[in-house]
Amino acid sequence: QVQLVASGGGLVQAGGSLRLSCVVSGTIFSIKTMGWYRQAPGKQRELATSITRAGTTNYVDSVKGRFTISRDNAKNTVFLQMNSLKPEDTAVYYCMITQLDSRDYWGQGTQVTVSS
Repeated sequence: QVQLVASGGGLVQAGGSLRLSCVVSGTIFSIKTMGWYRQAPGKQRELATSITRAGTTNYVDSVKGRFTISRDNAKNTVFLQMNSLKPEDTAVYYCMITQLDSRDYWGQGTQVTVSS
C-alpha cells in the first residue's frame, strides 16, 4: 500500500506564495515521476508540473516562471513552490506519482485559494 499525504495549501492574496509538500510512504517500488495536478471548480483536472527521478521538469505554460517543482528522492517527497500566485491558480492540488512498474498513486488533495 502506498500513501501520499499533501500539505501546505491555504488562502493567500494575489502575488503571494505558498509551498506544497507531498510525502510518499508505504511499500514503494521505485518512483519514476512525481507531479502536481490541479482542478479548479468546474474544470477538468490538469497537470501543472512534473519531475522525473533524474530531475527533468515539465510545466504547463500558465505556471512557467512562477512555480518550481523539486523532489527529495531519499525522503520520497515532492515540493511545489508557488510564487506570484494569481486568482486563476485557485484549485485543489493533487500530488501524484508513477512508479517504475507504471502504477499511479494519488494524494488526497490540498486546497489553494488565491484572493484578488
